[in-house]
Amino acid sequence: LLPPTATSILKRQKQLRRKNVRFDQVTVYYFARRQGFTSVPSQGGSSLGMAQRHNSVRRYTLCEFAQEQEVNHREILREHLKEEKLHAKKMKLTKNGTVESEEADGLTLEDVSDDDIDVENVEVDDYFFLQPLPTKRRRALLRASGVHRIDAEEKQELRAIRLSREECGCDCRLYCDPEACACSQAGIKCQ
Repeated sequence: LLPPTATSILKRQKQLRRKNVRFDQVTVYYFARRQGFTSVPSQGGSSLGMAQRHNSVRRYTLCEFAQEQEVNHREILREHLKEEKLHAKKMKLTKNGTVESEEADGLTLEDVSDDDIDVENVEVDDYFFLQPLPTKRRRALLRASGVHRIDAEEKQELRAIRLSREECGCDCRLYCDPEACACSQAGIKCQ
C-alpha cells in the first residue's frame, strides 16, 4: 500500500497529458492601411504601414483559414498572371520594346481576358510569393484606404537611405590607414 500523500506514477502521466496545447482556431486581426514610415521600399515614394489599432477581428477554424488563404492566394496569383500577360502583349506589339506602339501604350489589365489566365492548373503554394509593389500601386492602395495626404518628405528620406546603403565600407586599397579609414574611425573592421 502507498502512503496517502504519495501519488502514483500513472496519475502523473495522466495529469501531464491534460496540459497539452491544442490549436483549433486562427484569429486574424485586420488593420487599415496607413503610410508606413518604418520600411524602405526598393524603389519610389511612400512605404505601406498599418493603423495603430485593428478595425476588425475574425476567427476561423484551421480548415476555414486554409480555404480562405487558398482563395486569397489564387486571386493574387490571377492578378500577377494578368500583369505578366499584359506585359507580354506589350512586348510583342513593341517588338521587345524596340518599336513605338500606340496600341501597346493603350493596353490595360482590362484588356487581358480571364479566359487567357489558367489559375486552376497552377499549384498556388508552389507559385505564391510576395512581390514588391510598384510606387503607383502603393499610392493607389493608400488612397483607396482613405489616406488623402501622402507625406512627400518620406520620398526624400527613403531616397537618402537607399543612397546611403549603396555606400558601404571605406576607400582603403591594399592597406588600411586608420587615420583616414571611415571603418576604423567607426570602430569596425576595415571593409
